[in-house]
Amino acid sequence: MTSTTPRTLCAALPHATPGDTVRLQGWVHRRRELAALTFLVVRDRTGLAQVVVKDGSIEVPPEETVVEVVGTLTANAAAPGGVEVTDPQVRPLTEPAATPPVELWRPTLSASLPTLLDHAPVTWRHPAQRATWELAAATLRGFRSTLDGLGFTEVQTPKFVASATESGANVFEVDYFGRPAYLAQSPQFYKQQLVGVFERVYEVGPVFRAEPHDTVRHLAEYVSLDVELGFIEDHRDVLTVLRNVVAGMVDAVHEHAGGAVERLSASVPVVPDEIPVLHFSEALVLVGAPADEPDLAPEHERALGAWALAEHGSDFVAVEGYPMRKRPFYTHPQPSDPQWSNSFDLLFRGLELVTGGQRLHRPSEYDAAIRARGEDPAGYAAYLQAFRHGMPPHGGFAIGLERWVARLVEAANIREVTLFPRDLTRLTP
Repeated sequence: MTSTTPRTLCAALPHATPGDTVRLQGWVHRRRELAALTFLVVRDRTGLAQVVVKDGSIEVPPEETVVEVVGTLTANAAAPGGVEVTDPQVRPLTEPAATPPVELWRPTLSASLPTLLDHAPVTWRHPAQRATWELAAATLRGFRSTLDGLGFTEVQTPKFVASATESGANVFEVDYFGRPAYLAQSPQFYKQQLVGVFERVYEVGPVFRAEPHDTVRHLAEYVSLDVELGFIEDHRDVLTVLRNVVAGMVDAVHEHAGGAVERLSASVPVVPDEIPVLHFSEALVLVGAPADEPDLAPEHERALGAWALAEHGSDFVAVEGYPMRKRPFYTHPQPSDPQWSNSFDLLFRGLELVTGGQRLHRPSEYDAAIRARGEDPAGYAAYLQAFRHGMPPHGGFAIGLERWVARLVEAANIREVTLFPRDLTRLTP
């Protein structure tokens, strides 16, 4: 078998010239044996290709075996893409594959979620399954390119930290060379400090939450898309940037993952020019919750999502002005009424997707806020030094990548769209 023929990807076959010799490399996706022929379907990262093997002419390896196929490209209107490979030579590139835990050639996966997760390195090979991460990958491209275009600098911050970012109750403690450290709940402290360096920063990275819940919307580790920007007037400036970022993510999904959208029949949202905004107090009235309710429950979020869709035709709604007692100490209060905060949540299809807002930026405000928590500001000395040396008014937000993708595909459980989820019970694979 020749090795001089360049590799052709499956998706490129319809654009090649019938009669040419082509070389495919991929996995045996399916074998269909008929009386006189065997149809071999080969899968690579771009799609599927049909190979026709005359009965008995060559031995076809088992499904999921990695192979190289060299043959003649032949026009056939009934074949995928209108072409197929005939007169093939098939060479295994590995030992015969074991039978996969699920039938990857079927259009959909009907296995239970535990089965899919237990065998994730294999079940992610299914075209519909991998399509969900193609949406995530396109989202990341759109997130980065939009912020790059707005003058942001991408940063990377430590995941071992000396203290909790928001509270001490939901952090993972680790032994850091004989002294306690924690896995970062968010890059919040560091991205604020770096506003004092670059003015506008963003980060894509893992965050860790040791919260003892086992729900369909929470993970112990997830990918956070964090943004922080300086020289703002208030949280509405932050919300404007967020709107542009989400629009950029949507555009990138269309541009780079159109095939995945089609395979999943995903409903990609239209981002309105202006996202509808409700004050928290208004939201409570709208959902019929008590006026002293400190936060929105999941059923409240769903009701607000339905309201935004019915009243504004929007899959998105922002709720601003959450009570200060429910926001982290670095949150800036609403100047006209300090019981409320200059912060917001962005709901996407009835689920909290983003938390953001304006931060404190004056050293005296931090001193008062930390003491009000019953803590000593000296414990935050490394964090607070940036503010003592001059920090502009600033704010930011964080998007949960897996939540975004789960809502895009209407997944019942966030684990369905997470490559290797970590939760209360799962640490492998």
